[in-house]
Amino acid sequence: MTPVLRVLYAGLMVLSSAACICGNLLLLLVLILNKELWSDTVGFTLSHSLSDLALGLSTMPFAAHNALFRPAGPPSEGVLCQGSGFLFLLLQTSSVHSLAWATVDKFTEICFALSYSRIWTGRRSLAVLVLVWLFCLASASLPLLEFGSYSYSESRFLCCPRFMRSSSSFVLLWTVTGAVAPILAVCCLYGYIVYVALKQAKRGTFMCNELHCFYVPAKNYLRSSVVMVTTSGCLLLCWLPYISSALYETFSGQQSPSATSTFSTWLVLTGAALNPWITCLTQARYRVAAWRVVPRLLQKCCRTSLETSDIHPNNRIRTTNSSTKTLILDPRDHTDAASSSVQKPKLLPLQCSQRELWEMQSIPATGLPSAHQNLTETGRTLQDLTEMQPCMCAAGWTGSDRSSRTI
Repeated sequence: MTPVLRVLYAGLMVLSSAACICGNLLLLLVLILNKELWSDTVGFTLSHSLSDLALGLSTMPFAAHNALFRPAGPPSEGVLCQGSGFLFLLLQTSSVHSLAWATVDKFTEICFALSYSRIWTGRRSLAVLVLVWLFCLASASLPLLEFGSYSYSESRFLCCPRFMRSSSSFVLLWTVTGAVAPILAVCCLYGYIVYVALKQAKRGTFMCNELHCFYVPAKNYLRSSVVMVTTSGCLLLCWLPYISSALYETFSGQQSPSATSTFSTWLVLTGAALNPWITCLTQARYRVAAWRVVPRLLQKCCRTSLETSDIHPNNRIRTTNSSTKTLILDPRDHTDAASSSVQKPKLLPLQCSQRELWEMQSIPATGLPSAHQNLTETGRTLQDLTEMQPCMCAAGWTGSDRSSRTI
């Protein structure tokens, strides 16, 4: 492969890795910070997101590094190559199987709504999740037990299963059970859900539960259908070239064109970057939760940066005396020496009424204590004024006194 194509491949991998990491972190934060999204089957979504996140943190940067700096790759018999191949196959299989079971959960919730709580319990969901990961671990361990093998592919810049005739049994087994079956299950279930949605939209736009009936716009069904069709299309688009290339190399005994292998590998890894964004942007409940989480995180980050930031050096006052000693003064800590030397009397915490607080705002600044003068100078709000009401009342400013001082 030419250096230009290798640089392009590395750049695409870096972009896909960044999108994968950001999207899956956002999805995880949305799930963690919004308890209304928690359910007995939330483990499928978490498993799917964590698998994609691990792919973005491990496999994609490894492929970009090899394309730029080490095209020959590590030795195929080495621990690094065998371990990276095992991790690549494990995360691929767990991602697609977790997505398949999340689709089964959605299908059950829509088509068997009355018995959904009896079908999917917490124990059953946990048992299915454990079985999924045991299957993925067994599939990825087979090449390490000499049923198949891992090797470095110079056209893919990754350590992956060796697609050769000698490994045809393993490749066929993994292709059918690890990729084709869950992908077909997702597409078929989404297709049936779309059919039910369109049929419901034509039949009527009212849905009833045990309490009442409510109106459902027909465009909601169509919007959900578009989302599911888009998800199925992206899944097929990302996986079909990779599976076709693998089967061709296995049963023909010839290598695919390097551009085809490279492009198909990038596509199948890009699917891990598209999945969280499709979930967060197209599903209404995740989209609403994301719009609540993102401003909250930005506000916390800005508040933390303001609290931890120091005073700019240009805003500090630098004074020197005859002995060349330098003193740095912070404008925020500067107070009047005369006012600081006055001992403040102890005030009793009394309470003011709301009417008295409103009357307090109309008092001239010259006739108020120094604490209220500071409030008027800095433009404090009524909420800040409420926090200082014990001081104002304890100083003896009753409602009659204030009314006599108003202009």
